Amino acid sequence: MRVLRLSVTGKKISILVAAFCLGTMVNVVRAENAPPSQGVNASTANTASAPVSHWAEQVVLGSSSVELNGPWKFHKGDDLQWAQPDFNDSGWPSMDLTPPPGSYDPFLGSSGFMPGWTALGDSGYAGYAWYRLKVNVQYDPGLSEGGLEIKMPDDVDDAYQVFVNGQLIGEFGHFTPSGVRTYLTLPRTFALPRGIKSGQITFAIRVWMDPSTALTNPDAGGLHGPPILGQAGPIERMLRLDWDAVNRSQLNSFLELALLLLAIIVAAVLFWLDRKEKAYLWLGLACTGVMLQTIVSLVGNYSAVIPGSFFFMLSDAILKPAVIALWIIFWAYWFRMGHMPRQHKMVWGFAIALALTIAMMRAPLYGHLIPIQAAAFLSPLATFMKLLLAGMLLWVAWEGMRRDHAGAWLAMPAVGLLVVSFYQQELLVLHMPLSFFPFGLAVGISQIAVVVSLIIITILLMRRFLQSLKLRQQWEAEIDQARQIQQLLIPEAIPTIPGYVLETEYKPAQQVGGDFFQIIPDGHGGVLILLGDVTGKGLQAGMQVALIVGAIRTTVETSHEPHVVLESLNRRLCGRGQSYATCVAMHVARDGKTTIANAGHIAPYLNGKELNMAGNLPLGLNASVTFDQETLHLKQKDRLLVITDGVIEAKNAKNELFGFNRARSISHLPAAFIVKAAEIFGQEDDITVVSISRVAQEKEGEVSAPPSMKSEVA
Repeated sequence: MRVLRLSVTGKKISILVAAFCLGTMVNVVRAENAPPSQGVNASTANTASAPVSHWAEQVVLGSSSVELNGPWKFHKGDDLQWAQPDFNDSGWPSMDLTPPPGSYDPFLGSSGFMPGWTALGDSGYAGYAWYRLKVNVQYDPGLSEGGLEIKMPDDVDDAYQVFVNGQLIGEFGHFTPSGVRTYLTLPRTFALPRGIKSGQITFAIRVWMDPSTALTNPDAGGLHGPPILGQAGPIERMLRLDWDAVNRSQLNSFLELALLLLAIIVAAVLFWLDRKEKAYLWLGLACTGVMLQTIVSLVGNYSAVIPGSFFFMLSDAILKPAVIALWIIFWAYWFRMGHMPRQHKMVWGFAIALALTIAMMRAPLYGHLIPIQAAAFLSPLATFMKLLLAGMLLWVAWEGMRRDHAGAWLAMPAVGLLVVSFYQQELLVLHMPLSFFPFGLAVGISQIAVVVSLIIITILLMRRFLQSLKLRQQWEAEIDQARQIQQLLIPEAIPTIPGYVLETEYKPAQQVGGDFFQIIPDGHGGVLILLGDVTGKGLQAGMQVALIVGAIRTTVETSHEPHVVLESLNRRLCGRGQSYATCVAMHVARDGKTTIANAGHIAPYLNGKELNMAGNLPLGLNASVTFDQETLHLKQKDRLLVITDGVIEAKNAKNELFGFNRARSISHLPAAFIVKAAEIFGQEDDITVVSISRVAQEKEGEVSAPPSMKSEVA
C-alpha cells in the first residue's frame, strides 16, 4: 500500500516535520501483487474462480490534493461491468501515469506530457479503453468545506466517463448507444458522491478515441496525465489555474486576431482606392481565411460547442487548403504573374484535391466509410498534394525574383515560413517542436508565419507605395508638360475679323483634354473655324490633339476649304491605332458666305436652331472617305454656334443627361453662359463652345459688340 502524506492539519505538523527530516516518508504496501498479463478480456478477467485484486493506493487527505499516478490498471475493450468496485482486474496490465523525464506536449512544447497507449505498445488501436485504480483515502470532512472532487487531465484522447465505486459522476463528450460525440479537451472537475468519506474508493475511467486521432496527434490514446484527487477548494483553485493557463496559451491568438483584422481593413481600403491591384483583394481574403481558422480554434479551446469531428473537418479539410491556396494566389498577384486564369485553375485544383484527401482521413469518414487501411496511401497522397502547393508557392517566389529581385528577396522569409507551416502535421508526428515560449506565451510556427508575413507585406507595401509615388510624380510632370503644350496649341488671343464677333469658351474635364479648336484668318477678311473632339481624355488625347493642330496648320497653307482640311486630317489620323476624332470645319467669308463640312460632329446652331446636315464618318476611320459641304449666307445679326459633346453629356445627380433639348434651348445665349450651365448641371467631359456673329459696321474698322460677350471685335 502506497502512502502519500500531504500537509494535512496543524495536529500532524510534528509528523510532517519528522517525515521531512527523514526524506519524505512514502511507503507502498501491496496486499497482493499479481503479475500483469497482456490481452485479458472482460469475460476471462471477471470469473468467479479468479482471485480478487486487493491492490490499492493509500492517500491521506486534508485541505489538499494528490496526483493519482497509479499504477493504474489498463485494458482495451469495453464493458460497463468494469466500472464496478468488485470487478477483478488482477489480470490487467499496469500503467503508471507519471510523465517520463524529458517528455513534453507535442502541441505546446510544455513538459509533463504522458504518452498515450499508441506509444506504449498499442499502436494502431482506436476505440474504447478503461483505466481502473483503487485508492484508500484517510479523509476528515471537518477539516475543510466541501466534499471530494477529481480533476481530470487537460489532455485526453478523445472523450471519457468517470465512475466512482461503479457510479457515473461525469463525462466529457457525449456517449450514446449509436456512438460518441467528442470535443477538444477542456479543464474539467467532477464532484465525488457526498456519501464517500474515508475508505477504499474505486475509480474507473472509460475512454474512447476516434480512429482519425492517431493521424493528427503523435503519441495519441487515452489519458496524457494523472487525474488529481482532493478537497473541493484546492481542486477548484487548480481548475482556475488551468483556465489561466489556457488564457495564457491563447493570448497570442487574440493578438493575432487584432493584427489580422487590421490587415483586412488596410487591404480593403487599398483595394477600394485601386481596384486594378488584385493583390490587395487576395491579401484580404488570405487574412480572412487565417482569421476564421483562429476563431474556430478559439471556440474549440474555450467551449464544447463545436464537435471534434466538425472541428477537424472544418479546420483541416476546408480552411487549411483554402488558406494555402489564397496565400499562393496573393503572392502570384503581388509579383504580377502572367496567365492568372491558368494559375487559378491549377492552385484551386490542387487545393480541392488536398481537401478531399484530408476529409477522407478525418471523422466521421475515416474508420467508418473509409477503412483504416486506406491511410497507407491517403497520408502519402496528402503529403504529395502539399508538396505540389508548396512547390507552386516557391515557383511564384522564384518568378517574382526575376521580375522584382529586391522585393522577392524581402518576401522569401515569409514564403519560407508559410511553406513550413504547410507541414505542421507531418512535423508534429516527427516530434519536432512547433511552439515557442517568449515571455511565457505559447507561439506556434503558423502564427509566427502569419505575423512575419504581415510585417514583410507591410514593408513591401511601403516600398511599392514609394515607387508608385515616384511614378506618380513623374506622370504628373509629364501631364503638366503636355498641358503646357496643349495650351500653346489652343489660341488664347482671338483674331480680329472685321464685321464679326467671335466667342470661345474651353473647360477641360482633366488637366489635358481631348477637345480642340482653331480660328485661322484666311487673309481676305474671312476666317476658318475648326472645332472637334478626340476620343478619350488625358495624355493620349492631348497628344492626338497636338497632332491634329499641327496637321491643320500645315493644311491651311494651301487651302481654307473645309472639306479639303477635313480630308487631309482624316488621312493623317488613319492607321494610328484605335483613336479617332469628330470635327466640324466652317469657312466664313468677308461677305457672309459660309461653307461647312462635318466629320461626325454635332451640327452647328444658327440663331438657336440646329442646322440639318448630312452625317459622315469621324476622322481616322476610313482614309478614302470624302466630306460633303453645306453652304449658307450669314446675314447681319445672324449667329452661328458650335459645341462639343461635353455639353450634351453633362449628367446631374439623378443620372439625367443635359441632352440636346436643353442645349438647343440655350444655344442663343453667350458661350460663357452655356459652359457654366453644363458645368453646374454636372460636367463629365471636356466642354468647348465657339460662336461667330455677323454685325453691322457703324464706322470703318469699328463694330459694336454686346458687352457681356467674351469676344474680340474688329
